[in-house]
Amino acid sequence: MKNYLSVTDLSDPKAFVAQALRLKSQPNKKIAAAAGRCLGMVFFNPSLRTRLSSIRAAQLLGLDVFDQTVASGWPLEFSPNAVMNQDKSEHIEEAAAVLSQYCDILAIRAFPSLNARDADYSEPIMSSFLEHGSVPVLNLESATRHPLQGLADMMTIAEHQKATEPKVVLSWAPHPKALPHSVSNSFVSWCRALGHNLTITNPPGYDLSPEIVGDIPIEHDQEKALADADFVYTKNWSAYEDYGAILDVETDWQITPDKMARTNQGCFMHCLPVRRNVIVSSEVLRSDGSLVIEQANNRTFAAYAVLRQLIENGEWRMENGEWRMVNGEW
Repeated sequence: MKNYLSVTDLSDPKAFVAQALRLKSQPNKKIAAAAGRCLGMVFFNPSLRTRLSSIRAAQLLGLDVFDQTVASGWPLEFSPNAVMNQDKSEHIEEAAAVLSQYCDILAIRAFPSLNARDADYSEPIMSSFLEHGSVPVLNLESATRHPLQGLADMMTIAEHQKATEPKVVLSWAPHPKALPHSVSNSFVSWCRALGHNLTITNPPGYDLSPEIVGDIPIEHDQEKALADADFVYTKNWSAYEDYGAILDVETDWQITPDKMARTNQGCFMHCLPVRRNVIVSSEVLRSDGSLVIEQANNRTFAAYAVLRQLIENGEWRMENGEWRMVNGEW
């Protein structure tokens, strides 16, 4: 694996989830390939869980870390032929090349504008680091994807599923701000890659990208979708067709104890941070079925597994009943 931008970078996503859970059970083993190597983290947007869990994962592996926020203090120019006589301090061509001299993996976090769909879905920031950098790139959340969150979510489901094919529901919920599609897109993509029995429920007008959803059923009646669910993953996202808009939705889509009572004693999931009593009631968050803290904990081990594979530059596979690194260069 040269980069980790989405689940499609993994040759066997199901095996990788199993490997990440195995590594979680013994995470304190530093690896020889990490000695003297560095993870460079560049943030164009604020972060709590992503920042700290990735730092912790790097420490467990034995990597050094530097952490740079460039959103306001060091604005970068991305236009290829820009005349830089305004407020941008440096061009991405030089910045990505220079940062690649200082670290062995570049981890980037950048949100969408939510103004121009085609531009956002072309992933201009992530693509620029791939083009102009010379080290592996790790997606800490981009305009359209959050693959570390998706991996942590699949680890959490694997740890708690009781049925071989649990019913998983991704439910839209209200939010006072327009939010990206990245978490929802990655959750859907990971569920498709693992073959989970997924249903998406959202109000009319809030359907996600048809290319990402594929043949996953969409149910606009939330209570119908929640019936007999084993896992309820709740997340807000702004409109895709009317891109970035917050539409007028009269129906109450907040997840409450009454709605969870329609499930099969289902578990509640959310990536955090969460707006209490807007997206989900406090009672549901405090319930025994809430997995939000466990999801956050799995963020460390998702990052640990991905960083380990990137730094060893190979693939983990099951051979003769044991996990082995193959095609590695270290």
